[in-house]
Amino acid sequence: MSIILEVKHATKRFGGLTAVNDVSFNVKKGEILCVIGPNGAGKSTLFKLIASFLKTTSGEILFEGERINDLAPHIVARKGVVRTFQETTIFKSMTVRENIVVAHHLRSKATLLGFFLGSKQAHQDEKEFGVSADAMIDFLGMQTIRNELASNLPQGHLRALGMAIGLATDPKILLLDEPFAGMNHDETMHMVALVRRLRDEKGVTILLVEHDMPAVMKISDRIVVINFGEKIAEGTPQEIQNNEKVIEAYLGSEDAAIGM
Repeated sequence: MSIILEVKHATKRFGGLTAVNDVSFNVKKGEILCVIGPNGAGKSTLFKLIASFLKTTSGEILFEGERINDLAPHIVARKGVVRTFQETTIFKSMTVRENIVVAHHLRSKATLLGFFLGSKQAHQDEKEFGVSADAMIDFLGMQTIRNELASNLPQGHLRALGMAIGLATDPKILLLDEPFAGMNHDETMHMVALVRRLRDEKGVTILLVEHDMPAVMKISDRIVVINFGEKIAEGTPQEIQNNEKVIEAYLGSEDAAIGM
């Protein structure tokens, strides 16, 4: 598989605090790669660097060979690097379908003035967005809640909606921020299946940060482990499970804590 994303010596300092320190790894096109680590390890900061929500102190992020860490977040998203958030991108007063339609506007052809004035291009965009939203609802199995207000959704459906919103932007690589947080076992396994379908059927490369170690071990092709801002391990789930540095980073916790 070809490399779609390269993180090269990424470093982020906040004053005297080094949150991410000289981290390097690649993401291959079409794979599911998970970043894990103890609380406070620097995972969220690393994610923000990749999506350009934070600027690197040094190092660089390359997407399809192009440096993106100096670009604005919306430009990076338009290029195909899209980060989902746990709930902050969801409009609770809108229906599921309306949320997905709104998310499509990142790739609209009409200008903001065109939408305000109701231009021909704006009407065409809205028509296409509606068709695409309906297709995503069908793909994600959300037909029964399509007209439900987002404020009424349980945790599992909220996560699925967040994924649909990310998918609406037509990503090449989707950065999932704790997609299994707050879910029970059945909800988690359903979401694991959805993430795999995104990769297998839509061809979207997946990069995720997650704390649910059994889910991580089940879904990942490869895993990168961060501790105190530094990469301490990289490999397949089996390699990570057997890595002494990883076990030590989790404070000598029981084997079950890292999915064994």
